[in-house]
Amino acid sequence: MPQATAVWLIDHTSLTFDQIAVFCGLHPLEVKGIADGDVAHGIKGMDPVTAGQLTRDEIKRCEQDTAAELQLTARPTTQKKTQTRQTKYTPLSRRQDRPDAISWLVRNHPELQDAQISRLVGTTKPTIQSIRARTHWNISNIKPVDPVTLGLCAQTMLDEEVRRAAKRVAVADAAAAKRAAAKEAAEAADGEASSAAAPEDASG
Repeated sequence: MPQATAVWLIDHTSLTFDQIAVFCGLHPLEVKGIADGDVAHGIKGMDPVTAGQLTRDEIKRCEQDTAAELQLTARPTTQKKTQTRQTKYTPLSRRQDRPDAISWLVRNHPELQDAQISRLVGTTKPTIQSIRARTHWNISNIKPVDPVTLGLCAQTMLDEEVRRAAKRVAVADAAAAKRAAAKEAAEAADGEASSAAAPEDASG
């Protein structure tokens, strides 16, 4: 919950809006809105120290140096990675780049479904939909940037999702063409039947 973390940092530290924005993957204006009470109404602050994301020393270091960026606490991995599907995790420092990546994908690969974009850059469907509809709160500052360039996904991942989307579109187009052909054939048959029945009606 980036906004919940931002709420806690605003209330309990003297970090700048920019420092909080970078760590939480939010826009500085959104952080300012949280501080002013215009954003994140009713959201309870989440302590990143208790959650193991930050240390008190790290917060103190950045409070003393406003140009410094908060660094996530390193956690040792005790289990091997599995091949099971799970939500893509995007480092906090890169989350602010996701709207730019989504904009690029929507513009350059409109065939991609929301679920595919979500897998590639680790975002939510409402965010994707708001960027598609250009209703995102920060749409005026979003610039399309290749997610591979941003480091949000690998080129092989992008290529695979594009391939899947192209295959799905091809199947849908083939099915649509088949339905159109069947409809034309049915209309032609109806026309022939009407033509054949017309002389009989006239003679009667």
